[in-house]
Amino acid sequence: MPQNTTYPMTPSPGGRRPRRRRSRLPVFLLMGMVIALAAVLLLTVLRPSAEAPDTEPSAPPPASDALTASAPPPTPSPEQNNLRDIPVPGWITQDILPLNEWSRPGDALPQVNGVVVHYVGNPGTTAEQNRSYFKNLAETHEAYASSHFLVGIDGKIIQCVPLNEIAYCSTVRNADTISIECCHSDAEGKFTEDTMASLVKLVDWLIDTYDLRREDVIRHYDVAGKECPIYYVRNPDAWEDFLDELTFQTP
Repeated sequence: MPQNTTYPMTPSPGGRRPRRRRSRLPVFLLMGMVIALAAVLLLTVLRPSAEAPDTEPSAPPPASDALTASAPPPTPSPEQNNLRDIPVPGWITQDILPLNEWSRPGDALPQVNGVVVHYVGNPGTTAEQNRSYFKNLAETHEAYASSHFLVGIDGKIIQCVPLNEIAYCSTVRNADTISIECCHSDAEGKFTEDTMASLVKLVDWLIDTYDLRREDVIRHYDVAGKECPIYYVRNPDAWEDFLDELTFQTP
């Protein structure tokens, strides 16, 4: 009879050769390892990453390419310059927009590091009409847009947003600048003498209020590369002439 190395040669008392019992321990260990690995993978997927930044903006991104929202402003600190009450001169008409998501979100502007000058892009419109446009955005949801000040063709200045809040006007510089939109008579975008006189007066006041330098007064173009204010982008000498009219503190 051929030998079988699986079973012993000596018969069992019952005449049957006993089966060798196979150990199930390795199978149990393998199943346990699979279950543990699956649990680790599941926890890794479900657990939020501690390093992932919070990408939710303080306000939705703008719908238009002309006026845009910014990242949230920085956390205020005691030395920041826009935390005190700032009385507005009587030659400025205050017509503050109601709080709304589309043109006056109410987000804090604790630091002012500059002034950004724009043109409205709607030839022949008044400061009042552009202020109404900002107000109506709360109903039309056409875009996210506003500015702190509007200067009319006739030189009238309207304040639309408080100085300690951001306006949706200057893209990434919304968080640390005051914005000024200027009306213009035609598509060329050159400001009238009345508009320019009021703009100089307004910017001089902001320079004195926030201790700004010449390089702190900029165009929308200098922020986003947009041709705004268009005449003063296409005619940089005219922009320099405007800056020459301003009064800066002696260093």
